[in-house]
Amino acid sequence: MLVLSRKKEEEIRIGDEVTIKVISIKGGVVRLGIDAPKDVSIVRSELLSGFETCAAISAEPASTSSPVATAS
Repeated sequence: MLVLSRKKEEEIRIGDEVTIKVISIKGGVVRLGIDAPKDVSIVRSELLSGFETCAAISAEPASTSSPVATAS
């Protein structure tokens, strides 16, 4: 695992198409902005196991209420 320190407004690049930016830091909460292609799924890890279970049950595309965010 790569561990990096970033300050507010600093960014991390992943490949040529994904950028993660520190938007704000307040108390113990860090807000991140993620810029990635629309075909890249972004899922919070605490929702991942539930999403995988739902995806296995239903082969239909994710609805608008899906825990998966699509990059804009």
